[in-house]
Amino acid sequence: MQEELVEPEDHAAAAAFLPLPALPPALDGRDGANRARGGIAQTSARNDIEAVRLWLAEYVASPHTLRSYRKEAVRLMLWSTNTLGKPLSSLTREDFVLYEQFLAAPSADWADPERPRRGRERRLFDGPLAPRSRRQALGILGGLFNYLVAAGYLAGNPLALRRSRMPQAARSRRVERYLDQALWQQVLDGIDAFPQDTPRERQHYERCRWLIRFLYRTALRASEAAQARAGDFERRRGRWWLRVVGKGGVEGDVPASDELMADFARYRAFHGLPGTPAPGETRPVVLGVAGKDERPLTSTAVYLIVKTVFRRVADRLEADDPAGADTLRRASTHWLRHTAATHQADAGTDLRYIQKNLRHASIETTGLYLHADDDARHERTTAAPNMQLGDIAR
Repeated sequence: MQEELVEPEDHAAAAAFLPLPALPPALDGRDGANRARGGIAQTSARNDIEAVRLWLAEYVASPHTLRSYRKEAVRLMLWSTNTLGKPLSSLTREDFVLYEQFLAAPSADWADPERPRRGRERRLFDGPLAPRSRRQALGILGGLFNYLVAAGYLAGNPLALRRSRMPQAARSRRVERYLDQALWQQVLDGIDAFPQDTPRERQHYERCRWLIRFLYRTALRASEAAQARAGDFERRRGRWWLRVVGKGGVEGDVPASDELMADFARYRAFHGLPGTPAPGETRPVVLGVAGKDERPLTSTAVYLIVKTVFRRVADRLEADDPAGADTLRRASTHWLRHTAATHQADAGTDLRYIQKNLRHASIETTGLYLHADDDARHERTTAAPNMQLGDIAR
């Protein structure tokens, strides 16, 4: 089970809460070559560990993001101090060229399978990082350095000089991490095949059934679903809406269909609750398995429930649909967001509405979910009468 992170009351408490590796005093960044000199600092951080800990504290409410960001910060600090003998606050653009090469081919001791997965002596790599993973790692670190520059801790961001090497074709590539209509129906059918013989099995079944439908019909992120409260559903002009606070604190409204509200009423009735949520009701939309604990789930818990559902359905499909089973084993909560957007686009929903539903800043991002034109082009092309070689010669 993944560690559960409890949100501290403030960033100072959060900073003390986050574990990071100890560094020797000579390499703690207190006198780093890239430290900001003069000016008014926006943080009291005295060394690199304190500065990085403050940055991580900004993400303490998003456990999945926090773990990912902490992993990249730890990798960089250990590589910098162990390989270069430099603190993080002395790194240059040339150092990051070497680091990117290291990510593509980490030395054997960094990926030693004999090392444990947890603890101070754990291995930090399973092997070389793929190009996409390297871009993601450096993007996260670029965000870290931007933050430390804005905080007045560093003088500059060496990663700001890095030229993006992502080809245009990759930037415009369609989103492919979604379930097609047939596989989505297999997921729904698979959940209905879950055992329900004992009260505990029935509780698990009802929660899985509701959570999967809730994520699909609202296209919420895992963190948004975990924090959603019953009172966030509100009725306006005879229609239900779900109020959502997403990434960066951006608020939005998502249409709630009659089907979604019927599924919600069923789920609440199973736990002895009124079918219609009350205005201002603080009870979580997704309850603990027994329905008694009114604390919201963590985004990690939502993620693990969905992964378990996909794995169980994949096991059921393995014999008859191995390709579908493989897809489900790779799928996660974010695939349901992509699936919802793709199915809406395939059904002809106006792209502007999908953009608002997903709360995308740019409609170009939403356009990556348009697959219907590609499907039609493929069908028209492959369905055309086959030309004979003789016809071509004439």
